[in-house]
Amino acid sequence: MIEQRMARLYELMTANRLDGIIVTKPENRHYFSGFTGSSGILVLGRQSAKLLTDFRYIEQAKQQAPQYQIIRHGSSIFTTLAETVQAAGLQRIGFESDFVTWDFYQNLTENLANAELTPVRLDPLRMIKDRSELDLLGTAVEIADFAFNQTLKIIKPGISEWAIALELEYQMRKLGAEKPAFDTIVASGIRSALPHGRASNKVIETGDFITMDFGAVYEGYHSDMTRTVVVGKASAKQREIYNIVLSAQLAGIHAVAAGKSGKEVDSVARQVIINAGYGEFFGHGLGHGVGLFIHEEPRLSPTGEISLEPGMVVSVEPGIYLPDWGGVRIEDLVVISATGCSILTASSKDLIELD
Repeated sequence: MIEQRMARLYELMTANRLDGIIVTKPENRHYFSGFTGSSGILVLGRQSAKLLTDFRYIEQAKQQAPQYQIIRHGSSIFTTLAETVQAAGLQRIGFESDFVTWDFYQNLTENLANAELTPVRLDPLRMIKDRSELDLLGTAVEIADFAFNQTLKIIKPGISEWAIALELEYQMRKLGAEKPAFDTIVASGIRSALPHGRASNKVIETGDFITMDFGAVYEGYHSDMTRTVVVGKASAKQREIYNIVLSAQLAGIHAVAAGKSGKEVDSVARQVIINAGYGEFFGHGLGHGVGLFIHEEPRLSPTGEISLEPGMVVSVEPGIYLPDWGGVRIEDLVVISATGCSILTASSKDLIELD
């Protein structure tokens, strides 16, 4: 798999008339080499592939990135980088302009004074997932699904949002998650109107909506799911809002297919909410790509121009958020196919009323 991914980098070099590419973004470094350490630079030329890292990661790099020559850098990685570039005879070099800081770029220009630095974007090369990636994503989703269903057992009036978040994260770690995919969102009562309402010390009360948005990281790959439940019996308005969001989510999933743009899919789900009279309360995009990073391309949003292709993995997560009342969001991950998509997330989307 790594060889196939590296081949796409070589194709990018040819298309941009580059002698080499410097890879610094952690997700891209992982994707193109297999190396998961926290420090390192990939230097690829047409005839060479080198991984620069420090003493801490030499043995790890040898094990994880056998396709690369491992080079230990000294006190300055930029000095070693300059020596490596010069030895490989690289003149026109691509760098990740959408990731490096100004200070990093200044170091590059100072240390690679004889090279021509050319901006490139590598993230799009990760949009279509291969079989091994889909397997890892599937496991991350299964972990989150299980954690959700286990956590439902402890939710009751008097428990805090923090306790719910802790249980979700504990259950995911028990099953092999490296860490949560992001800061776990647990927002209850009127706080459920906060799209990114991180868990607080608020105590759950009877009648509360609880929106839980969370995910697991498994071997670097993220899952992302949201479910909204109610403690006690749902009111008529809670059922109304929940059913509108569910209808929008199902319409969005049905609309996902190869060849459509992100904004086309977003429009289908958004129109359901607009037609119900709540359009102004759905203020974010319908979804986003998920993989080694929690928010990747392509985007399902009013500005999403990228055409969907088989093998892409995206979230579908419409919501309605009513200030001083509460909100609902429902989210699944789906894999795009030639004819539509398959849903990875397995947890029920029926409105759950917790006794």
